[in-house]
Amino acid sequence: RSSPDVFESRMEKRSEVKKQPVGYSNQGEFIRCMEEKARAIFFAEGLGTKTSKGGFTKDKTLDSILNVEMVKEKSAEEIKQIWSQYFSAKDTVYAVIPAEKFDLIWKRAQKCPSFLYALPRKEGYEFFVGQWSGTELHFTSLINIQTQGETAPSQLVLYHYPELQKEKGIVLMTAEMDTKFLVVHEAQCLANQVQLFYATDRSQTYELVETFNHRSSEFKYMSVIAELEQSGLGRELRSGQVSDKS
Repeated sequence: RSSPDVFESRMEKRSEVKKQPVGYSNQGEFIRCMEEKARAIFFAEGLGTKTSKGGFTKDKTLDSILNVEMVKEKSAEEIKQIWSQYFSAKDTVYAVIPAEKFDLIWKRAQKCPSFLYALPRKEGYEFFVGQWSGTELHFTSLINIQTQGETAPSQLVLYHYPELQKEKGIVLMTAEMDTKFLVVHEAQCLANQVQLFYATDRSQTYELVETFNHRSSEFKYMSVIAELEQSGLGRELRSGQVSDKS
């Protein structure tokens, strides 16, 4: 009664607090703000990249994504956590591949730069051709290649970055996809198959890759499906449980 102006001011503040959503706190806002600043420090958010036909980034370098100088002081495990936390919030495929595993994949990719992958669908399978171009792996559906030939556009590109391979023992990977043709769990299934066929210790599995590249007349499509089903990837995709095998 003695200070009506002060009373009204306090009531206005109380009303503002009531309007705030459940779970809101200044501390929560502070934490989110700090997380955003941390991401800004480590990641370049695609600065300096150019988009090519099909919406894919041309010359997508690691420097255009990650502040490489900043992470050089971090351990491999810390970089893995930074990479995973950043991309887990995005609708895409990503991985941190051990250097030894990527070495094996890369050596085999030089000898066998292409392979046929099978993507489980509700009825049967859809085949995709994966073609290495440097450290990029481009996927295009077989039906597109049959109808459009060499002009068939990529529908998924896996970008591998070996810049930290020698010093940190890891290779970073991320991807871009044409969402008109693929969703994330389908792209993840194709990415998992790269390691299934190119990083395998099982000679019979890698022999399929060699046959496709060097003895195409002997290659059997059903062999790819058999390997996929044996690995469990086919069943996982149909049940919606595809995980990152890297």
